Amino acid sequence: MGSSQDLETPAVEKGTPAVVPAVAPPAAPAVGQDAVIQATELEVESALEKDEEHTNASFSHFIRIFSYGKPWDFVFLAVGAAAAMGAGITLPLMNIVFGNLISDFSGAAGMGASSMNEYFFRFVGTRLSAAIRLEYLRALFRQSISELDKLPSGSAAQTITGGANTLQIGITDKLGILLQFSTMIIAAFIVAFKYSWQLTLATSSVLLGIIVLFCFIIPVWMKSQKAVDYANGKATSIASETIGAVRMVVACGAEGRVAKKHNYWVEEARRRGLRQSPLLGAQLGPTFLCIFADYALTFWFGVKLYNDGHIDSVGTILIVLMSVLISVMSLGSVINPLQACAKSAAAAAEFFAIIDKPTLSRDGLSDPDVLTPADIKFENVTFAYPTRPHVKVLDGFNAVFEKGKLTAIVGPSGSGKSTIVGLIERWYNLKPEVGAEESEKSENVQLAGAIKMGDHALDDMNLKYWRSQIGLVQQEPFIFNDSIFANVAYGLVGTEWEDAEESVKRARVKEACEESFADEYITRLPLGYDTEVGESGMKLSGGQRQRLAIARAIVKRPQILIFDEATSSIDVRGERIVQAALDRVAKDRTTITIAHRLSTIKKADKIIVVAKGKVVEQGSHEELVKYEDGVYHSLVRAQQIIMGSTKEWEIEEESTASVEATEVSEKIAVETKVDTYVQKDVFRSFGVLLFENKKHLPWLYLTILGSLGGGAAVPVTAFLMANVIAVFSDYRPDDVQGMSDASTIWALAFVYLAIGVGLSYFIMAWCANSLSVNIANTYRQEYFEGVVHKPIKFFDQEDNSTGTLVSRLSSDPTQLQELMGTNMGFVYIAISSLTACVILSLAFGWKLALVALVAALPLTFTAGFYRVRYEIQFEKLNADVFAESSKFASEAFGAVRTVASLTLEDKICQRYDNLLNDHLYQSRMKSRYSTLVFALSDSINMLCMALTFWYGGRLQVSGEYDIKQFIIIYTAVIQGAEAAGQWMSFGPNVAQATAAANRILKLRDVGTGDSGKSFDAEGGVEIQFKDVQYTYATRDLPIFESLNLTIKKGQFAALVGPSGCGKSTIISLLEQFYRVQGGSILIDGQDVTELNVKEYRKMMSLVAQEATLFQGTIKENILLGVESATDEEIFKACRQAEIHDFIESLPDGYGTDIGSKGVALSGGQKQRISIARALVRNPQVLLLDEATSSLDSESEKLIQASFEKAGEGRTMVVVAHRLATVQNADVIFVLGGGAGGARVLEKGTHAELLGKKGVYYQMCQSQALDR
Repeated sequence: MGSSQDLETPAVEKGTPAVVPAVAPPAAPAVGQDAVIQATELEVESALEKDEEHTNASFSHFIRIFSYGKPWDFVFLAVGAAAAMGAGITLPLMNIVFGNLISDFSGAAGMGASSMNEYFFRFVGTRLSAAIRLEYLRALFRQSISELDKLPSGSAAQTITGGANTLQIGITDKLGILLQFSTMIIAAFIVAFKYSWQLTLATSSVLLGIIVLFCFIIPVWMKSQKAVDYANGKATSIASETIGAVRMVVACGAEGRVAKKHNYWVEEARRRGLRQSPLLGAQLGPTFLCIFADYALTFWFGVKLYNDGHIDSVGTILIVLMSVLISVMSLGSVINPLQACAKSAAAAAEFFAIIDKPTLSRDGLSDPDVLTPADIKFENVTFAYPTRPHVKVLDGFNAVFEKGKLTAIVGPSGSGKSTIVGLIERWYNLKPEVGAEESEKSENVQLAGAIKMGDHALDDMNLKYWRSQIGLVQQEPFIFNDSIFANVAYGLVGTEWEDAEESVKRARVKEACEESFADEYITRLPLGYDTEVGESGMKLSGGQRQRLAIARAIVKRPQILIFDEATSSIDVRGERIVQAALDRVAKDRTTITIAHRLSTIKKADKIIVVAKGKVVEQGSHEELVKYEDGVYHSLVRAQQIIMGSTKEWEIEEESTASVEATEVSEKIAVETKVDTYVQKDVFRSFGVLLFENKKHLPWLYLTILGSLGGGAAVPVTAFLMANVIAVFSDYRPDDVQGMSDASTIWALAFVYLAIGVGLSYFIMAWCANSLSVNIANTYRQEYFEGVVHKPIKFFDQEDNSTGTLVSRLSSDPTQLQELMGTNMGFVYIAISSLTACVILSLAFGWKLALVALVAALPLTFTAGFYRVRYEIQFEKLNADVFAESSKFASEAFGAVRTVASLTLEDKICQRYDNLLNDHLYQSRMKSRYSTLVFALSDSINMLCMALTFWYGGRLQVSGEYDIKQFIIIYTAVIQGAEAAGQWMSFGPNVAQATAAANRILKLRDVGTGDSGKSFDAEGGVEIQFKDVQYTYATRDLPIFESLNLTIKKGQFAALVGPSGCGKSTIISLLEQFYRVQGGSILIDGQDVTELNVKEYRKMMSLVAQEATLFQGTIKENILLGVESATDEEIFKACRQAEIHDFIESLPDGYGTDIGSKGVALSGGQKQRISIARALVRNPQVLLLDEATSSLDSESEKLIQASFEKAGEGRTMVVVAHRLATVQNADVIFVLGGGAGGARVLEKGTHAELLGKKGVYYQMCQSQALDR
């Protein structure tokens, strides 16, 4: 096959960036089912180190975010900051009131400040996030394609979605909180120092202890969390690849193997997550021990200062104690916002890394008078891709593409054909990469040569003007998630019709679609040109997408047309008529065509044959075929069809167009079914989860036990505090010894309480995290396995797109973990604390208790309820609106080559800006209510404090209550109300986690295909379709109404016919992706529906039109479909697929990592590995669905011979558009038909069908190369 130097990067050919193959693992992976990428401590740690190097964020990045604000944004920020600080000083001032038992204070000011703080920061944060998103997208489009190729796969989409959300949270939700609690800490210390600097210093020692503790714990925890995130990320990556290629996974019977691969990383995440349990315990336990020990220190030292005359009342002690405790508690509230701001800075660094990059110069000549159309010349061009600078793709390439002439480029896969297109489009240039190390430069290919149009170098021309002169159709065209009309109209951007009236645009679009023969299926759709085509045009077939792309390219009547395998996905009939359209629009235009099907370029004015980056032959078709020893002659001979006399092809076009329209309509009206799953409420959902995880229940019991201990802290503290304060009234000021002894006793009681509370929180945190990690990861794996084993029709539903399912697989278990971890522990603490406080307060003074409870609890619960309600609504709205814009931006970047070739950059950015502005308005309107309720909820406690002070004071004045009763009731009720508020604050988590639990329970319970009869076959099988009926669920029009065909045991059977006639549907029915609605499919006389699906699929191998490879090594990909295989079996399969020599030529051989989706390989190489994967299974039935369409004719001929040889003793079913590949078939079925369903029009051998002079004969006529 050639050396690694022959490998052409697929950067242009496949429309995806090329990457440098990853370094192979130190040792080859194990063979068979255990061939799973095994992580090691070293791998994870290395990944974390690289992550730290990459994310080199600083505080300056956070500050720079605000540079994207407008003048009014800074006004709003100033008001919000003032409000945050105003809200921050209210609680320290309340301590003075509490300390002096002043009853007249209002929380209304705090409410207003909190409301403004929340609203303005939320308003400004969303605006800044939107501005940076837009600037980032603009910066991406200003970069050269070579720079974008260097970005890790999916990183831009992740930055503009997840990164922007992280950045926004750091401002909208956390910056105001950071300012509020920072102000609260400062104000509390000012108050404390004002009343007693000595006691404040002593009391603050606990703060120092907690800070030291956090300095040790937090970095370790953060590193551990990164390891968990890394493992979860790998699991998510596997899930994404698996679901995106679920048909191939199912066809290979690899559900169990990918589940094992996924499970490895889930278990790694579980193991790493369980390591965090003692860390969380060590963080919470000592923290609360210090806090409650501070009570003991403060009261003991306060009494000492009182006896020494440094403090004049117990009020001073209380003021200092509560102020310092506020600082301690606020410190915990500051850490989370600080972390959020740090994450925001890191996210900003990702944005600015792109925004600050040098941009591609777009200026230059654009005057049509100067730049008259002329020949395009390649002069001694030597080129290597920036991502693979040591691999020479073009080597001294010289060629002239003559003005107004059709020039075709042909040659083997990887010879550099599509690279020529990339250079003409100026996706790449011939200048060396800036910033490369000298040592690297010496090893790199030295770029050289020039590309000109006439006398002007392409680099001297205005980039937008130049690209607007080119109409490009790629091998795998990208179609935007928009209407058919909008997709074609994108081709008008940069032309005189860009801003024309819609009626004018529609006329041009319709004309272009008629010329590309897309109009015939569009007009039969219910919504015609206004039909939405779905994500990446998924609602259209490959041929229909191709025709739409051709219409988009020709709608602007460009000077230059480039067709890169433009008809590769179109059937014989479609190819003939589309080729006629291409020939018509190419007249008097400079046209460049790359083709593997040589029948499409016979009429070219000049054919350039390329091999190993050089021109080896050139001339017309007639001239080149005369050289019998030439490369072109061998390519022609490989595609030759044995023909008799010629005859014009006339077949019923109406029927095939109708079938195509039916196919599209089916995809548009996606199959739906009534959801009969009964949603469980929160208690039933979690009851089921806990019941199913009985082995983990000891963790739950210990969590509850620790929570009960933590919950007892508040009422016990109320009781002890009341007794300590009573010391000052029970003893005379001159009874120093008695007061000292009493204070020591109660201080010791606080010490014992601190130890108990610290131990309780340690147990709660350790056990709650262990419980949540175990349950979440158990269901993460079950969830994945459940989804993978779902029937294929499940994945056809619009709600079950790859992105949606992967998002759920990632987020739903995380929601469970968030709720069932320490958060749930705090809820248990809140419940137990509230219950104990109510009982205690009623026991010590029912009058004050009832007044306080009636005021505090209903208001707290009501405010909390509406807070939760509006927060859920706001978060849902915020997520929905930004999800739409993020999806749009991700799609635009995913199609960056299409966007660049159509000069859509400004149009895309303008549309994105409009989307963001619309979202900002909706977000702003909704946030007005949620922030008001949020502020009301925040201020209720202060209003309750004021009422309790007032009525408690009245009862004390009347002598009905003493100070001890008042303190117990006040502390118990207020703290209990705060606990209730804390409980309510977890409402959104409960709602989200309940929904997540319901989705998990719904999707995971499926069969695995293990039931049914066993099946064994040797030497192939007989396949019978008997009166098969198949109709899509949402359509009345059948695909098959009564299909009958028989393929005998060991036969090589071919299925041919126009697009939409059901060829691929037959393959899907044979693989049991779908079930027939009538008739039966028999395998050796047995109905396939009665067979064990898992065992049945083991005897089959499928090679699809689009090669599907996975992240990992070549060897792992080949072994996807088998339990085990020897090296010799692998090598044999690869030799048959004509890929062994190429693999061996790579530095790491079979251990070469091919990147995500095999991005490091060309299309032909990926397909050959797919073929090897099919052959290594040693199947009894070989299903080939356009398996060789990505290969050049020479390779196709070799592999076809391998198939025919490998097919001996096997039944082989082949779907093909290139009829040369099936002329040796034992039987050929010609399918066709119209509204009544497709049927077999003709059947027989190649020679028999030619003799009939029917449809097959006419199809052969259109592809014959010897006419």
